[in-house]
Amino acid sequence: MTQEMILANATLVLPEETVTGSIVVRDGQIADIAQGTSVPNGAEDCEGDFVAPGLVELHTDNLERHMKPRPKVDWPHQAAIVAHDAELASVGITTVFDALRVGSILSDERRNYGKYARSVADEILSMRDSGGLRISHHLHLRAETCSETLVEELAEFGPDDRVGIVSLMDHTPGQRQFTDISKFEAYVRGKYAMDAEGFGEYVQFLYGLHDRFGKAHEEATVAAAQRFGAVLASHDDTTAGQVATSAGYGIHLAEFPTTVEAAQANHAHGIANIMGGPNLVRGGSHSGNVAAMELAQRGLLDIISSDYVPSSLLLGAVMLGNEWGNMAKGLHTVTAAPAKYTNLEDRGRLQVGLQADLIRFRLTEGVPALRSAWHKGQRSA
Repeated sequence: MTQEMILANATLVLPEETVTGSIVVRDGQIADIAQGTSVPNGAEDCEGDFVAPGLVELHTDNLERHMKPRPKVDWPHQAAIVAHDAELASVGITTVFDALRVGSILSDERRNYGKYARSVADEILSMRDSGGLRISHHLHLRAETCSETLVEELAEFGPDDRVGIVSLMDHTPGQRQFTDISKFEAYVRGKYAMDAEGFGEYVQFLYGLHDRFGKAHEEATVAAAQRFGAVLASHDDTTAGQVATSAGYGIHLAEFPTTVEAAQANHAHGIANIMGGPNLVRGGSHSGNVAAMELAQRGLLDIISSDYVPSSLLLGAVMLGNEWGNMAKGLHTVTAAPAKYTNLEDRGRLQVGLQADLIRFRLTEGVPALRSAWHKGQRSA
């Protein structure tokens, strides 16, 4: 039986402009788009609300927060995945690349963290394939080069897993995200109740890991991404030299560049800049790095990621729409752009023939309030 839905009298967020009109969804696809304020019989009157493509999230640590809601508390994984899925749906995300860390530290008692990516990936894929989730889930492997077990953990994945993104991460203190080592000290000592002496010893331990494994782990990560057929991303690039290395690896996405210099170098190499929604909403980086809005004002921001606050994705896009005086351009950073750079050609735009991943929202005192969301034409929120 044909299933049809009409959203009428809406402010449609098209790829380059917003227009008042209606959209017809039939059997999970966008079947027609028309301009005008008429509301046909049986249509849902959107009363001028925005109707936009569903949001595409490329890098979120939100699942890890559900699996470990407090230090030393492990929540059942299936329940955590369901809660994570529902939270993302509730803020308009219809496609997510779930970020899972690969690379563990097992020998340092002050901050041991073991592997989990393979088992959690299996659970996500099983729940996805059984139809138990509201939105579309894909895998994003965060490859920690400053670790002990990265090569072994990458080897547990293969082309059949359809890994979408592999990000090359180096959290060695004193560079990239933590160029200001005092920011790293405040973060680590606060999170792990570590004294000054213990922190100094821990930093030396990390330097040793970087010296022993850094280059080999980078090469293994690049090779793994090629083997998976995944998009390769860099993380926290700070200098033009680091960007040149990224470009040499064939990287097309740059997660959270920390300086204007790095963001400019990315564009010179044809690499898209991803910035965090929390950075945009808060007006700056919690690590003291470049503000996302500064890059937006310089024409250097391409994609927003919600990072650790899912609701920041839609809010950040609306903030950019207001800053640029073009709501379609703002929403582009969370819909068409992330879909394009991850080769998802069937979504991210309001266009006839594409998958009907849609959201309806209105602005309440400047803040977007989600009214409804649909994934493949089925209501997800």
